[in-house]
Amino acid sequence: MPFTMASMLQSFLFKRHVEDDEVVTRIVHRHWAIGLKIVFWPLFSLVVAWGLFAWTLAQPILVLTLLWTAGASVWLLRNFFDYYLDAWIITDKGVIDLAWFGWFHRQSTRVLYSDIQGVSYEIHGVLGTLLQFGTISIEKISSGSLISLPQVPMPKQVEALILSKMEVYMHSKNMKNAKHVEQLLSTFIAEQLNLRSMKKFEDSDPIPQIETEAISAAIKKSAKKATRRKKVSTSSES
Repeated sequence: MPFTMASMLQSFLFKRHVEDDEVVTRIVHRHWAIGLKIVFWPLFSLVVAWGLFAWTLAQPILVLTLLWTAGASVWLLRNFFDYYLDAWIITDKGVIDLAWFGWFHRQSTRVLYSDIQGVSYEIHGVLGTLLQFGTISIEKISSGSLISLPQVPMPKQVEALILSKMEVYMHSKNMKNAKHVEQLLSTFIAEQLNLRSMKKFEDSDPIPQIETEAISAAIKKSAKKATRRKKVSTSSES
């Protein structure tokens, strides 16, 4: 059940950023301890508000508790989205970097594997070393800029996953390019061979020219005979 709810939540929040023919391999978030730290104070305020009401059971306290619950719920959702929607979506085509700045401000950056210069990670500090989280970065070929996601759990595994997907993508792309070039070359060679065979056939077939010369000679010969007959008939009449 939790897995189903998590899958539904991820599908609802991240599906719009993925193309129809794209396969999602993994969605990378910041470490759960960072998320717990971000949502701690809103949750704590809710517990305190309802604890105060349960202790007093006063009607004015109930109204204040309900108002505080509404405000704290918005605060909790805002902090949760700030944690959960700052993520990387690793697909079979590239990495999608998502950033959430507020209710009406989002940012999405897509980096194809063909545009990745390198992948690196850094683990810094005592807490990062103990909990095994750090910053993972991707350098782009086109601009030379870096995109980074901090406080990622097991950054070495994420780096290895990106590199493996990149290798598969580049191999597939090279195979497609090789097939395309092969098709172009085979088409070009077939056209050249066809042209050469047609040219050889035209050069080696004198029959149409001989037939044309024979017909013209026969026409000239019959014309001469007709002229002679006219002359003979004219001279006999005279």
